[in-house]
Amino acid sequence: MESGKGTTEHFGSHITYINVLKNISVDCDCDADGVKPTCNDIGILGSRDILAIDKASVDLVYSQPDEQRHDIVQRIESRSGLHQLEYMKSLHMGNDQYELITL
Repeated sequence: MESGKGTTEHFGSHITYINVLKNISVDCDCDADGVKPTCNDIGILGSRDILAIDKASVDLVYSQPDEQRHDIVQRIESRSGLHQLEYMKSLHMGNDQYELITL
């Protein structure tokens, strides 16, 4: 997170963050033999705030039906993945309050 904070501070308002929530699987999408995606496509998010977009992405995954999100949520929580969001907030890397605007 400290590295990310340095990058966000250096580039400031010149960064736009994009998260693609498509074919989400517990494995890296670079693994050709990985676990098949269990979560339907949610969409594409864009923001100028790194914490807001990551928090919105996680919230959208958690809002999916249990059969789609179960494996992903288990992976996030088994690796303390939500700590990243808390730590970003403690470093003042953005705002964890956001408004989703559908286009």
